Amino acid sequence: MVLGVFTVGLLVGGALTAAVLWLLSGLFTPVPAGGRQGLIVAAALLAALRDAGKLSLRLPQNARQIPQDVLRRHLARGALQFGFELGTGVRTYVSASAPYAMAVAVLLSGGSWAPALAAGLGFGAGRALTPSLRRLSGDGERWDDLLARRLSGMTVVCSALIGAAACAVLQ
Repeated sequence: MVLGVFTVGLLVGGALTAAVLWLLSGLFTPVPAGGRQGLIVAAALLAALRDAGKLSLRLPQNARQIPQDVLRRHLARGALQFGFELGTGVRTYVSASAPYAMAVAVLLSGGSWAPALAAGLGFGAGRALTPSLRRLSGDGERWDDLLARRLSGMTVVCSALIGAAACAVLQ
C-alpha cells in the first residue's frame, strides 16, 4: 500500500512540474522552431556528456534529502508527500542529467500539452520504477549492486534519447 501511495505522489508531482513547464513554454514560441530544436539538442548533449563524466557541470537543484520525519508522522500521508516532492524534482537531489534535458525540451517545445504530460508522468513513473523493481527482485542488495554497475551507461543513453525524442516532437 505504501509503495502505491508513494507512486501516486510521484506521478502527481511529475505531472504538476510538466504542466508548469508547459505553461511557461508559451513564452518561447516566438523563438523559431529551429533555434528551439538546437537548444534542446544542445541541452541533451550537455546532459549526456555530464553523465558520461566528460563534462563537469553543476545542475540547479536542491541537493538535500527530504527529511525522514515526513514519513514518521503518518506513513501513508508521508509516503504521498514524499512521492510528490520527489516527483516534482525540485525539492531533492536528482542524480542524472536526463530530467534536466527533458525539462528543457518541455519548456522549449511549445507544443501540445500531451507530450509535456507524458514527460511528467514518465519522470514520476521512472522514479517509481526503482523501488518497485528493487522490491520485486527479492534481493535488494544484489539489485543495488547490479544497478550501480549499469547506472552511468543508462543515464548517458537516456540523455541521448531525450534529445532525439524532443527533435521528433518538434518536427
